[in-house]
Amino acid sequence: MSDRHAGHLGSINRRLFLARGIAAAGSLFVPTAALAKQLPSLGKANIDFGSLKSQFAFKGDVVTASDPKFKEYVFGELWNKLSPNRAPQVVVRVKDEQDVVAAVKFAKANNLKVAVRGGGHNWCAPSVRNHGMMIDLSNLTKVISIDADARKAVVQPIISNREMIAALKPYNLAYPTGHCPPVKLSGYLLGGGMAWNQGVWGHGIDSVEAIELVTPDGELITADANQNQDYFWAARGAGSGFFAVAVRFHLKLYPLPKAITWSSYFYPYEDIVEVAEWIEPLASKLPASVELSLFAVEAPAQIADKCKASNNKVALVTATMFADTAEEAKAVLPLLDTCPILPKCLLKTVAEPTNFEALFGASGGLWPGNLRCQVDAAFSNASLADIFKKSKDHFLTASPKTVYMFAVFTGPKLPAPLLSDAAFSMTAKLYGGPWTMWDEAAHDEANIAWHRKCMELYIPFLSGHYISESNTVAHPAYAKAAFSPANWQRIAELRKKYDPDGVFFAYADGLSTKGTHEA
Repeated sequence: MSDRHAGHLGSINRRLFLARGIAAAGSLFVPTAALAKQLPSLGKANIDFGSLKSQFAFKGDVVTASDPKFKEYVFGELWNKLSPNRAPQVVVRVKDEQDVVAAVKFAKANNLKVAVRGGGHNWCAPSVRNHGMMIDLSNLTKVISIDADARKAVVQPIISNREMIAALKPYNLAYPTGHCPPVKLSGYLLGGGMAWNQGVWGHGIDSVEAIELVTPDGELITADANQNQDYFWAARGAGSGFFAVAVRFHLKLYPLPKAITWSSYFYPYEDIVEVAEWIEPLASKLPASVELSLFAVEAPAQIADKCKASNNKVALVTATMFADTAEEAKAVLPLLDTCPILPKCLLKTVAEPTNFEALFGASGGLWPGNLRCQVDAAFSNASLADIFKKSKDHFLTASPKTVYMFAVFTGPKLPAPLLSDAAFSMTAKLYGGPWTMWDEAAHDEANIAWHRKCMELYIPFLSGHYISESNTVAHPAYAKAAFSPANWQRIAELRKKYDPDGVFFAYADGLSTKGTHEA
């Protein structure tokens, strides 16, 4: 999700690949102007925030509601421009890991609940809670080390997907980052990590070997498979409900794929159900190294005149393959030419060489910044064709920038969910949903209503949610639905064990403008 720009086929094709998106809360979001009237009342607690520096040796910025910069610190880094009507009492922007220690100790000493901002990309802004402290990690942007021989790296949390791949490229190495270029590793990994080349490399958390974190007591510890295992388990998937602050990730790396190719096929929107019926059995015939997706999107300029009957909507199939040789890719992806309505294809490109930077450009163009958003992406084991039958007519009235996308996981069988090894515990044969996006505040009501109706049509098909891409603000129950029952219970038990005083906000804490409430 970066800047969106319409244009020629090569440009739009590169944008349309598997996504990760998140949810924005309809009734819980208001224009920032309306919030401004509420801000002065949010910072009147009798707390000496100056003592954070004088007594706790905090070096970074400390900004309260009376500071002219407060609104910028709270809302300026949010990806979604549909701003929440919540605000903390104080934002502390740390300079280093020791500042995180100081901030947590100060919060505990003053009975302040803590929320952590790891980049602000989450669509529903769970880092913005009502009252309490926001710990902003924006300055923790270093690649600490890369050991090319051992294929290992140590990084701070505010490294973006694009920056991570760029840092590894000189070593001919890669890491299973997320798809959107500006997303930071912090939120991406804490939520589980829907990754590039996930069928081969696994989720992002599958390649996390250790995490350095600050506990509710303000201790800086290392968690891995051999020490502090409970923290290590929870950190890999608990998302916005994690009860600590991750400050460094130790990562396992992989050889950079020698041949990455992509293919795209535009079909008339009227035929999207038939395309969906063809894709599902095709997915099991493709190797797991292929990322396969079906989109409902706005038609590119080259074929817009052929899509007038469908309000300029079009069906798009994309496939990205991570291979060792171009020949390997070319031998597999022509299977996409087996679509029974191939003669109706409006535009196609098959097995065109590409690279990670182009893939990031693809995602960045499709999910741009500086827009107002409502997003709900989830897992489903239902029929893809049935989903589109239900929502086909509704998408005809979508905003031109709205995307309805489903990744169809490939390979002979799905990887088993990580029910015991990590908190992340959701998988299915499909992943996706509506990314409702628009420009103007004047269109808020119409787009929020459109999104709500789209979800009403989609919800009967859901198997579960993804904690990093679900509207857990407007719908707290979505958090529970992002985990297996056993893992949800274990997260709650570990929070009680390691954070008995409630230093960190739980999933549903601090989302009401009237105060906090427990999940």
